[in-house]
Amino acid sequence: MAQQSATISAYHAHVYFAAGSLNQAVSLCENARDNLPVAMGRVHQKRVGPHPEWSCQLSFSANHIGEVLPWLILNRNGLTVFLHPVTGNDLDDHTKYITWLGDSKPLNIKMFLKKK
Repeated sequence: MAQQSATISAYHAHVYFAAGSLNQAVSLCENARDNLPVAMGRVHQKRVGPHPEWSCQLSFSANHIGEVLPWLILNRNGLTVFLHPVTGNDLDDHTKYITWLGDSKPLNIKMFLKKK
């Protein structure tokens, strides 16, 4: 019998970068914002939340995954993108339901464990 799955309301795509790829990441995120149904978050030049590198978040509704994911695959140009759904369970969203475009990175999930 199939398990009932969580309901996905949205997705977050976190574009990871370093000082040397800042301009590339900003360009990618601005291009996504200007050409796709996504909202661009701040460009963090520091580690934020569970993310092990500098990042910029792209948020979009679940019904746009078929448009946004292929675009990111074809346009990330070597940048790592951490993609996860928004289900209301932050721990599972950042551990069980994840997709990596590029090299995976260890997340700092301690902040999600405190909620349990």
